[in-house]
Amino acid sequence: MASVGERLIRGLEARGVEVVFGIPGVHTIELYRGLAGSPIRHVTARHEGGCAFMADGYARASGKPGVAFVITGPGLTNALTAMGQSREDSVPVLVISGVNRRASLGQGLGLLHELPDQGGMVRTLCPSFQVTAPETLEPVLNQAFAAMLSGRPGPVHVEIPTDVMALECPPPLTAPLAAGPRLPDPAMLAEAADLLNRSRRPVILAGGGVRGQSAGLRALAARLDAPVVQTVNARGLMWGDPRSVAASPSLPGVRALIADADRILALGTEIGQTDYDMDVNGRMPDLSAMIRADVCPEQLARRPARLALAADAGAVIAGLLPLVAAKSAEGAARAAAAMAAARRDLSGLSPRLSRMLPMVEAMRDAVPGALIVGDSTQPVYAGNYVYDHDRAGGWFNAATGFGSLGFGPGAAVGAALGQPGVPVICLVGDGGLQFSPGELRSAVDEGLPITFLVWNSASYQEIAEAMEGVQIKVIGCHPSPLRMEPFAAACDLPFQSVANDPAELSAALRHPSKGPRMIEVRAPR
Repeated sequence: MASVGERLIRGLEARGVEVVFGIPGVHTIELYRGLAGSPIRHVTARHEGGCAFMADGYARASGKPGVAFVITGPGLTNALTAMGQSREDSVPVLVISGVNRRASLGQGLGLLHELPDQGGMVRTLCPSFQVTAPETLEPVLNQAFAAMLSGRPGPVHVEIPTDVMALECPPPLTAPLAAGPRLPDPAMLAEAADLLNRSRRPVILAGGGVRGQSAGLRALAARLDAPVVQTVNARGLMWGDPRSVAASPSLPGVRALIADADRILALGTEIGQTDYDMDVNGRMPDLSAMIRADVCPEQLARRPARLALAADAGAVIAGLLPLVAAKSAEGAARAAAAMAAARRDLSGLSPRLSRMLPMVEAMRDAVPGALIVGDSTQPVYAGNYVYDHDRAGGWFNAATGFGSLGFGPGAAVGAALGQPGVPVICLVGDGGLQFSPGELRSAVDEGLPITFLVWNSASYQEIAEAMEGVQIKVIGCHPSPLRMEPFAAACDLPFQSVANDPAELSAALRHPSKGPRMIEVRAPR
């Protein structure tokens, strides 16, 4: 009979898992017993945080849950930062860890990797389940996948005690449970359609919950003739559409568009500060009369709305389409005016960030259809303010929600595996690169088509300027950067250094590369 570790692998296979990101250790080797004969691909990271960042990037790119294997104790605590990012951006990631033998838990015996209460620690962030005996494995997997995929997506943790991993485990008696979308209440859907039909200047706010719904969103926007304001995690959904407003609702010009609307339809958006009030000035228009659809009832309860539909955003779009009448509401003209105003606003707010936009646009234009995976670095901040991408779901980064430095390299590896053959640009600063430099070797091992584009300002420039802005002496913001060319050579990466010039960057990116490479941008200092 197969062991718990072997049944775990088969259970993941049955649920469509194709890739696991991990670092094996003495507390997880029994979980690896079943991988040798499995079609699941194991990708070795260099840090457990990188494992979970890879799983996050994979989930965003593929639309499937990302899975990571980490050891108990430090392996799991290293992964928690990445799990925090996944939680804030509603990304389904399953982190499977070991835990010490059952009889020792909570005893304080000084065992290797011991924590006082590992599951309790994780439950402050996300659901955590323990496989207490072989017969509980299948129910725990069902619980874990339901928690990831039913309702608001996010990270989930499963721990397996070391004395359970090798025990004989019976096969499951039933097939894995399938999670379906949460459907809207028909009466509330009809009410929403009536409100939209009576509007003259509707505006749609689209968030990360609309990922994968580009066709439906475009159709609904066309029917309502409504501009669509896209948060960072929704960029690219409306590429090329005249009603696209690919700019932050933190900017005055976009806020003016929202304030002028006589009906707001908010779809799959948290309406959080990092999208709607990036500069923390509290000037967002009143949204209390909006129609809001979100899969998470708890999220809906946090902000007043005229009508709140607890349902999957895609199901709401599909339900509204046959109920709303086509109208003319100058959607394209309103969207174009908002985009022009947003560019002017960014120039007034930060001329330096405004000057970075041509660099970001040069990346997109030089490598059409690429995934641009960003860390927390200045050109990413610029793009989050005003930037449209040519691939739905192809622009995502850590400069939202949790704001983890070091996200980019690992997430880029996961994204490249989630969309095989699609070029990936990892846009990372010299500071963020030093948080997770080892993951570049993972890209080399896997032969992935990733360009690691390092924005090298030899500083934490954003923080230095913030300190200067409030008359605080700049301290701690100038760690010495890596010597990029020798570092690239140590990683066996082709290397090129370019000036802060869109044409020069474009020429470098257009030069073909079969595997991973590094391009340094010598940023202004």
